[in-house]
Amino acid sequence: MNILLWIILATLVNGLVAFIGVFSLWLKEKLFKKILMILVAFSAGALLSGAFFHLLAESLEHLSVTKAFAYMLMGFILFFLIERFLHWHHCHLHGQKCDVHPVSYLILFGDGVHNFIDGIIIGVSFIISVPFGIVTALLIIGHEIPQELGDFAVLVYGGFSKTKALVYNFLSQLTAVIGGIIGYLFSTRIQGVIPFILPFAAGGFIYIAASDLIPELHKEPKLNKSLVSFSFFLIGIVFMFLLKFLFEH
Repeated sequence: MNILLWIILATLVNGLVAFIGVFSLWLKEKLFKKILMILVAFSAGALLSGAFFHLLAESLEHLSVTKAFAYMLMGFILFFLIERFLHWHHCHLHGQKCDVHPVSYLILFGDGVHNFIDGIIIGVSFIISVPFGIVTALLIIGHEIPQELGDFAVLVYGGFSKTKALVYNFLSQLTAVIGGIIGYLFSTRIQGVIPFILPFAAGGFIYIAASDLIPELHKEPKLNKSLVSFSFFLIGIVFMFLLKFLFEH
């Protein structure tokens, strides 16, 4: 099979992971709401852990600490500005009530950038060798499953219907296909750009977790429910850290 076809197939399979949230369509609304905050908590922890232990850690292998942190801060600031613009556009320009929170669009944008990078990595890996590309794709897919569950929960919590969340999440996931093709076409040049994109995406993930998701966890007045959410927040952090640890050993 042609290497480009391998890359497109692998990135398409990676895109289908976005439909992991389809299982929620058969859950009763009351039950879904109960687990929604748990998934939001898990997503907040996973985003933070992914930003620090995966994206930022990888960039520090190629960039100086000052440059990596500067790009991370640039990503954080850009996501702040995007959210402010979305909030102003939806809530003030049209004089409408904000039924869809800006975080819904931020998570799609951030995930799109992340998936684009994943696609590039898959594309470059297949150029090295098909077996290496397959293993890399499987590792990335395994990493995406918990994150996509969290992203789906955040989109629904932010005001999207379940169906809309699934479709938009899938479209965001398809940026991996574009990344894979670009990785194939510009394999000798693209590797020098990735280190600069990684901390930028990390800054966006940190902003989403710290500014939009964690504050929602503070709104829970009952101590027992707060402890459950915090536990899943920690689980998200530990899970992503363990993935990093296992991949490196």
